[in-house]
Amino acid sequence: MNQRILTELNKEPNKTKQYVILVAVLLGAFIWSLSALNFNAMDEGGGKIAANILKGIVQPDTNLLFNGTKQGVPYLLFETICIAFLGTIFGAILSIPIAFLMAPSIMPKPVYLFMRAFVVVIRTIPALVYGLMFIRVTGPGPFAGVMTMSLTSIGMVSKLYVDVIEEIDTGILESMDSFGCTTFEKIRFGIIPQLIANFTSITIYRFDMNLRDATILGLVGAGGIGAPLIFAMNSYRWNQVGSILIGLIVLILIVEVVSNYLRGKLVNG
Repeated sequence: MNQRILTELNKEPNKTKQYVILVAVLLGAFIWSLSALNFNAMDEGGGKIAANILKGIVQPDTNLLFNGTKQGVPYLLFETICIAFLGTIFGAILSIPIAFLMAPSIMPKPVYLFMRAFVVVIRTIPALVYGLMFIRVTGPGPFAGVMTMSLTSIGMVSKLYVDVIEEIDTGILESMDSFGCTTFEKIRFGIIPQLIANFTSITIYRFDMNLRDATILGLVGAGGIGAPLIFAMNSYRWNQVGSILIGLIVLILIVEVVSNYLRGKLVNG
């Protein structure tokens, strides 16, 4: 038996050459990528700015950090959370019908191929570009940020929703059909219970991502805490930069812990 096992193992192809070639290609691509970097652009000013940012975090502007007005860090963080939350909710709602239209097991081939191409186009354009477009349409402010978050959420959320839809246990639906259940009853008691946990987990995960993106969108005027951050950096008010960064760090850590806990509960039942 041992000899037979050794014989079968010896028949396995030797993949050492493939691994060596793969490593060589990756290493060559990495070295080629380094040629595009201009390290001469790094000067003493950049190091000084980095040191000032760290100094601002150590010695933040406590008046800004604990200011309860609309110019304070708590309100700006709350506005950022609202932008991310509303954008995630709207994007998740819009993603549900799009996901069903993208499901090969439900829709004819021309329909799901068209919808998949539509979603690919949405995912191709970066969030900052969408932000600049909506600012031109609606003007600067949180509403442009919400619209941007909604549209960018569709690109990822609908794609993940499709994977969940394709894993539905059709045996349950066939059993309900044999009992004479209506279409509404099959959707209510056969499909929704299989989808709700995973859909909610995906939505929470996307909210976590949108919260970070909402901060970046503020840099182009789409509301949130990003605009005051860039204004403080351009004005060299490093203690205010430190206050804003501290607020962002605390917020991201809290959301990360809570979202991981909720997603774990949903996935594991």
